[in-house]
Amino acid sequence: MKSIFPAICLFVVVVTAIRISAQVNPYKDGTPGVTGYRSEVLAEVMVQEDKFTRLAEAIPADKYNWRPSPDVRSFAEVFLHVSAANYNLYKLVGTPPPAGLDLKGLEKSTSDKAKVIATLKDSFAHATKAIRAMPDADLDKSLDWFGGKNTQRGILLFIVRHAAEHLGQSIAYARFVGVVPPWTEDAQKAQPEKKEAPAKPKQ
Repeated sequence: MKSIFPAICLFVVVVTAIRISAQVNPYKDGTPGVTGYRSEVLAEVMVQEDKFTRLAEAIPADKYNWRPSPDVRSFAEVFLHVSAANYNLYKLVGTPPPAGLDLKGLEKSTSDKAKVIATLKDSFAHATKAIRAMPDADLDKSLDWFGGKNTQRGILLFIVRHAAEHLGQSIAYARFVGVVPPWTEDAQKAQPEKKEAPAKPKQ
């Protein structure tokens, strides 16, 4: 029995290490074929895709219509709103959305978990394609933006910020319904159990 316990502990450590190493880490693994500023943007987009997808998979299907109040988006609508933005905003830097895709109706098109996740994944594939296709020479090109001007570099920054805002929103939603973000759960499992501090001797 004594010899089995260390083996079990080793197994748990190895499985945990495999789960953590499987997470997307473009800061370590790089963004092959993309360099400079576009590489930095793509790294953020890759991390966001990983977190959005894992969180969407962790949310129970019967919670996809859940919303904290009647006047805000549901889980499904938040995920599809981000998907629509991935398709719609990247046309500003040269990659139009697929022909025939109804972007105006996408947000409310479905609450089916499998369909929402598939749409989310496809939209991030579109985003990645757009970033890879964009010439570095276009980064400083100027265009009209909310009554003023912005560069395509700034548009990429806005897209990343927009998705980050909704990722935070989705995390808060998940906590409301009792779902711990998968990456947080991974980190918690990877931490060694904290030993209780010995009681201080009475003076």
